[in-house]
Amino acid sequence: MKRILTIAFVLFSGVVNAQKIEKIFVNLYTDSLKKGTYNYINIDGLLPNGNYTPLDSSELTFWSSDGKFYGNTLLVDKDFKKEKITIRVTLKSNPALTKEFIMFIKKKEDNEHLKTTEELLRDLQNSKTKKRT
Repeated sequence: MKRILTIAFVLFSGVVNAQKIEKIFVNLYTDSLKKGTYNYINIDGLLPNGNYTPLDSSELTFWSSDGKFYGNTLLVDKDFKKEKITIRVTLKSNPALTKEFIMFIKKKEDNEHLKTTEELLRDLQNSKTKKRT
């Protein structure tokens, strides 16, 4: 029994060691933060084998100069007046791995008209008709 536990421990420690994060990277889906909404902050970790793994608040500490974090998501108040927010993420298992970056607040309103299905189909039909003539 003692031998089995020792072997299991050695194997498990090798697996844990293989999952050590070497670097962290910020991969944002947007170039600005929206006010009055939740903004997902995507962080990836580089593993020793060259693969990347997504990281969340169980592995990272999130900090921001303004707003409030809920996991990986930053909520910016709809009445926020500043033009940017500083964000810092730190790997809990290795606090020396930290990324700090600035995100600007989106200025343009989200009032763009998105076409309905009917409008898209009509446009498609019109473009086919124009090609025939």
